[in-house]
Amino acid sequence: MTDKLTVSVLGTGIMGAAMARNLLGAGHTVRAWNRTRAKAEPLAADGAHVAGTPAEAVESADVVLTMLYDGPATLETMRRAAPALRDGTVWAQSTTAGIEDVAELAGFAREHGLLFYDAPVLGTRRPAEAGQLTVLAAGPAEGRNRVTPVFDAVGARTVWAGEDGVMAGATRLKLVANSWVLAATTAAGEALALAKALGVAPDGFFDLIAGGPLDMGYLRAKAGMILDGRLTPAQFAVTTAAKDARLIVRAGEQHGVRLDVAAASAERFERADARGHGDEDMAAAYYASFDDDPTT
Repeated sequence: MTDKLTVSVLGTGIMGAAMARNLLGAGHTVRAWNRTRAKAEPLAADGAHVAGTPAEAVESADVVLTMLYDGPATLETMRRAAPALRDGTVWAQSTTAGIEDVAELAGFAREHGLLFYDAPVLGTRRPAEAGQLTVLAAGPAEGRNRVTPVFDAVGARTVWAGEDGVMAGATRLKLVANSWVLAATTAAGEALALAKALGVAPDGFFDLIAGGPLDMGYLRAKAGMILDGRLTPAQFAVTTAAKDARLIVRAGEQHGVRLDVAAASAERFERADARGHGDEDMAAAYYASFDDDPTT
């Protein structure tokens, strides 16, 4: 499909704003809305129409893309948009939500005649800004010619995980992937915290594992952010990591699996948030290891 689309982007935080800019860069018309309008206003300079309400944002949209905090926030926003939604509009739901939330969102789509795609993304601020996200998608074949240009604009790869969004196949895959990401982030922070407590130089640890199976680029990236104090702007915020960790724990409980690491990670992220690190990168969970500020 070569025609340019009108895409409504609801939610222009770290990820949504980057996705909107890449859609504009691909030549699509973007109508943007954010609960805090000031976060959407900078997109006007890139050519987006900044709307005052969700209903205004979805007027004449071929595709609605939601990138909000969680499932309930997404449903509430779409209910506000409902009076202006056109029958047959494609809805790509990219918020990381709970499995049961996706079923509720798919029900809303069915009631309003929307083509629903469960389409969370894998990646953080930097790949989002570069249009290098991985899109995990599940939804009907009949509308893919309309939604694929959107996925191509925001991502480098689309992984299809089913033809029925209500089954949340893409969200299930995203939660599994995020369980690994959050566990690795937690482990990196704890290793550095223990090294500090025991008087071990971090370079000694990195030299020990260099080039072996225990070495990994992600560990070095997150550790570097901690050691260099590069926790803002966040690639993926502590508050969002805490939310996702709780979704992972709940998904495990609902399916008879106990996820101790995910539960502990959620507590660490929440503790870091309570200590004022909520808007920093999730690597700032490192600070949850200390009773006092380790930099003083």
